[in-house]
Amino acid sequence: MNTLYGNVEHNVLAKAQQIKLLVCDVDGVFSDGRIYLGNDGEELKAFHTKDGFGIKALGASGVDVAIITGRTSAIVEYRMKALNVAHIIQGQEDKLPALIDLIEQLNITIEEVAYIGDDVPDLPCIEAVGLGISVSDGHPLVLRSANYTTFTRGGFGAVRETCDLIMQSQNSLDKASGASI
Repeated sequence: MNTLYGNVEHNVLAKAQQIKLLVCDVDGVFSDGRIYLGNDGEELKAFHTKDGFGIKALGASGVDVAIITGRTSAIVEYRMKALNVAHIIQGQEDKLPALIDLIEQLNITIEEVAYIGDDVPDLPCIEAVGLGISVSDGHPLVLRSANYTTFTRGGFGAVRETCDLIMQSQNSLDKASGASI
């Protein structure tokens, strides 16, 4: 089927139709993976506004959003709270147990979860969920395991593309974006 970003296999859209929770890695997904450090140890990251709008639109469409990241960062906490992300899980090098705990807490099934990542620590989650997603510039092992690979690179709108894919498959894109497509 033709989506906003290109042709997507029917089975991917069928999986996206079932999604109730989108879980995102941060570095390499919300950001381009680079971390800028100042002389005093200050850490900076760049987040794309397209991804922010996608997260807000997805939430407005009724799909819950979470992040699970291996690092702990005040910048990430600040940005995710600004986007109304309800589930902010940081400092989790082994992400699958945190994902399982969150699924149990939300009383949903693993098939109702989409996970987007870019590197090897994301593999267990990508392989476990109903819709495993890699950014287009993900590690080759992640690209090989994902059900869907974004057309867009991490940090440059890959999260927005994922949100749009889910909303388009659930026929909620027009309502969430306020646009007529």
